[in-house]
Amino acid sequence: MRGSLGRRELLKGTAGSVALGLTTGARGSVSAAPEAERRRAVVIGSGFGGSITASRLARAGVPVLVLERGIRWPTGPNAETFPHMFSPDRRASWLTPRPVLTGSPPTVWRPYTGVLERVRGVGMDILCGSGVGGGSLVYHGMTIQPSAEHFTRSMPAGLDYERFDRDYYRRVESVLRPNGIPDDLLHAPEYRAVKQFHDHVAREGMAPYRVPLPIDWDFARRELRGEMKPSYTTGDVLYGVNNGGKRTVDVTYLAEAEATGRVEVATLHLVRDIARDSSGRWVVRADHITTDGTVRERKRIVTDALFLGAGSAGTTRLLVKAREKELIPDLPEAVGSNWGNNGDRIFSWTPLGDSPGALQGGPACMGVRDWDNPDGPVTVVHGPVPFPVDLGTTSVIGFGIVRPRGEFRYDPHRDDAVLHWSRSYDAELTDRIRERIRNIVGGSLADHLTNITLDTSAFDTTTFHPLGGATIGEVCDAHGRVLGQRGLYITDGALIPGSTGACNPSMTIAALAERNMDEIVAREVGKVF
Repeated sequence: MRGSLGRRELLKGTAGSVALGLTTGARGSVSAAPEAERRRAVVIGSGFGGSITASRLARAGVPVLVLERGIRWPTGPNAETFPHMFSPDRRASWLTPRPVLTGSPPTVWRPYTGVLERVRGVGMDILCGSGVGGGSLVYHGMTIQPSAEHFTRSMPAGLDYERFDRDYYRRVESVLRPNGIPDDLLHAPEYRAVKQFHDHVAREGMAPYRVPLPIDWDFARRELRGEMKPSYTTGDVLYGVNNGGKRTVDVTYLAEAEATGRVEVATLHLVRDIARDSSGRWVVRADHITTDGTVRERKRIVTDALFLGAGSAGTTRLLVKAREKELIPDLPEAVGSNWGNNGDRIFSWTPLGDSPGALQGGPACMGVRDWDNPDGPVTVVHGPVPFPVDLGTTSVIGFGIVRPRGEFRYDPHRDDAVLHWSRSYDAELTDRIRERIRNIVGGSLADHLTNITLDTSAFDTTTFHPLGGATIGEVCDAHGRVLGQRGLYITDGALIPGSTGACNPSMTIAALAERNMDEIVAREVGKVF
């Protein structure tokens, strides 16, 4: 029978499966079968979905084990926690010997459990945060709520936008406290590129949009006063913000959860496989590793409630593996499908004769919401780049609504699920985003001749915003319960089919987790687990 050997090995606790793609690079050999560790509730992943889940369970009195493959990244004024964009070191990459970002200076190092992983796919790669806090460590922080129309157009059926608008989005705001760039910083020389984009938007008769970000702008002011080394004000934020002041989920939701005393965060724990045993309990096989990927200990954890919050890429790959190896033999066939890249496209913009300058202040804080266009909504945001010398260019990011046509397919040779995507899936949207950007940076023929735009995604096809793979209505019910699987829940972007209404998805993922946990806590705590 397909996968029966893998199922026996997992349930007995023996070693034997090749590493899951998100754990590629772990080394070591530990042959002893581990004793089962019993837990009431287990959460895999500590990003938005996982941290909110842990917080809500802890408030309900439930002891929780959070399994996180990465390390903690504590920041503070003048810290050197994170590597720098143009002088990366081994902290930049998850267990690979070189940088994962195209354009990084070529170098080689010893593998480390670094902050960013590149999940290789066919036609599309996914860039994922790795560490306590997940993707919130490496995102710019764009906290954007979609309109009712675009929410309804892109999100699963049956979700009440009015309730999201009144309650769930407001909860997220109360924790992250997002706010736009203040006037004094917008007019500071270090934010020349931001102001330049702002002025182009206004000149074309559109409304500049100060993107809400969960940061304390006083940290940027202190950098300008020379009280801290620059980080925000040079745009050096892609691997994380060294000075602090960014309300990532490790210092908000997860810190609150840990303060209850009911949440244990187990770092450097790589989840290899998940399964259901004969009694209906959930079995997690994880490796406790060192920071170079060596396996210290193999673990087998048994729980009544398993919450998958490893992000769209991590959660989906675990589920596809479990289905194909018959570790969970009756999973829905739609597992692995309905995946999209949130319509992401990244363009470089070179305004000839009017350079944006070097070391452009950030994070991405100025945009335009072109949501009334009859061809479809697009959000365009300026993305400052921390070039150490003036190359005369900057970047512009576009989001739109894309059809979720990507899928993960199991590769038995790699013992992993691999994303398959075609550029034809979002070609029309790419053309629309390109045209909107050209209109913004220069509406006249003369402006077009003095502004050069280049679609960087065409030769480096990646996304920071993977969505789908275990979607509501196909794999889960409306509150993230996996269909036909008592005590198995999805709590991250895997629930969402491809787009979040032409917006960065973090706010919607967090709001959806809040909504789903209302239901789970009310109806299943004390009954299912």
